[in-house]
Amino acid sequence: MIDSPGMPFRAILDLAPIDYVRHLVGEHVCELLELLEGGKVDDDTLRAVAASAVSAKRLVADPVERAHLLRLLPPEKREELAGRLGRAGSTPTAAFLARLSWSSEQRRVFHGFLGLVVDRAPEAPVSSLRRVESAYGLFPHQRTAASKARRLLYSGERRTVLHLPTGGGKTRTAMNLVCDHLRHSEPTVVVWLARGRELLEQAALEFERAWAALGNREVVAIRMWGDAPTSLDDVIDGVVILGLDKAGAAAKADHTFLDRLALRTTLTVFDETHQAIAPTYRRVLDALTLRSDSSLLGLTATPGRTWTDIAEDERLADLFAHQKVMLEIGGYDNPVTALIEQGYLARPTFRTVAAESGMKLNAQDRRHLAASFDIPDMFIDRLTESVQWNLQVVRTILDLAAQHRRILLFAASVEHSRLITAILSMLGVDADQVTAESSTRHRDRVISRFKGPGTRPMVLSNFGVLTTGFDAPAASAAVIARPTRSLVLYSQMVGRVIRGPKAGGTPTCEIVTVVDPELPGFGDVAEAFTNWEDVWKAR
Repeated sequence: MIDSPGMPFRAILDLAPIDYVRHLVGEHVCELLELLEGGKVDDDTLRAVAASAVSAKRLVADPVERAHLLRLLPPEKREELAGRLGRAGSTPTAAFLARLSWSSEQRRVFHGFLGLVVDRAPEAPVSSLRRVESAYGLFPHQRTAASKARRLLYSGERRTVLHLPTGGGKTRTAMNLVCDHLRHSEPTVVVWLARGRELLEQAALEFERAWAALGNREVVAIRMWGDAPTSLDDVIDGVVILGLDKAGAAAKADHTFLDRLALRTTLTVFDETHQAIAPTYRRVLDALTLRSDSSLLGLTATPGRTWTDIAEDERLADLFAHQKVMLEIGGYDNPVTALIEQGYLARPTFRTVAAESGMKLNAQDRRHLAASFDIPDMFIDRLTESVQWNLQVVRTILDLAAQHRRILLFAASVEHSRLITAILSMLGVDADQVTAESSTRHRDRVISRFKGPGTRPMVLSNFGVLTTGFDAPAASAAVIARPTRSLVLYSQMVGRVIRGPKAGGTPTCEIVTVVDPELPGFGDVAEAFTNWEDVWKAR
């Protein structure tokens, strides 16, 4: 079998469905060929172009594309490839290929099977030095922050806020602390509180990854949100990922629920902790931290509840005993600058685009606006009905689509999101949307496609669902068409596209805020990280 001829990449393309070939070359190439041919391109031409234009090595390197390529092989060729890769005995071919780690040497074998030129790596010289990577490691600045937080969690008030900028790895750093706690407190329960399905699911998956690398025993990871049951029978040793709304509903249905959970809980983590002083959430938090040996960890990029109400921010700081671990990097006054220069965060370009909506605010309007926490819906409705405003939003997206593969749009309302998505689709832009009204199936499908490897630019519009817990490193541009006075909300929107290359993201990102001069708002988020520092100074 090993001496058999393999299967050239072009031969695989000849057997592949034409839709797959079109996917490989990209719609833009198909459109170009049609323009050059003066009409529809025949399948043989398209396959020939794909064989030359598409890098088979890139497909082999990408797990999703590689799996697709393997499925296209005839059964006897899959057997042959498995033999070349060392399959022996009765292991089924599919199972053998699925379990491979696809090391560089295994990928080279696949390259040779496809008829590609294989450059064998020279043998490494014998050395006593071996570098061993951590499967769930932290960057140096994250390790420093985790060490400071650990000291505060187990002494004095036993509570602190971990303040890392958006994209700085709050969840990963916190999961290292959670795993430390579970290893040293056996058996025990950690409760992770968050609001919103995306944020909760992200936490559950992240814990599973962290514990697989750092754990020392089998524990349970219980998802408790949405329609999930709230039984505590198996809650003895492990993590409960608990939705805040679910906690409140469970406590109403069973007044002993939080008390029984608290008896087993020695660490509570509150994600997006600026929400913690909302009365309903505060009751949940107080109930879970009654034990004298219970610790409380808050996570946030914006350690203030508001931007203008100091009393609200003071209550939040009081809740955590004015103890906050802020990311610090030597030689920099603001660590965000360091993270950008070192490649952990993308280098952002902020710009604003003014759109005269025709809205004129009278004295009463301005008083109403000044008295509101954020911009009232009545002003948002007037804005989104403006032809000039919507034209500017669409033009901004079209300009970005010429340079970016994945663009996030933060619309001003559900209806606004629908409208802009419909207009973009009519103009031939690949655009879709998710809102709180979207079904789980639709939301998962659209987000999966947005995160996928497609080369055609795609715009994902949303309102109110992708500000937290959403991770799409390929997204390199955002259009903020949601006016807000909340620095917290604005920071969260910006944070969706600011992950840098060292964290799996892009070197640069572009954030365009569409503003109406009549309404207050932000055009830059640089001040967000240090905005609340005076509130958190020790008393």
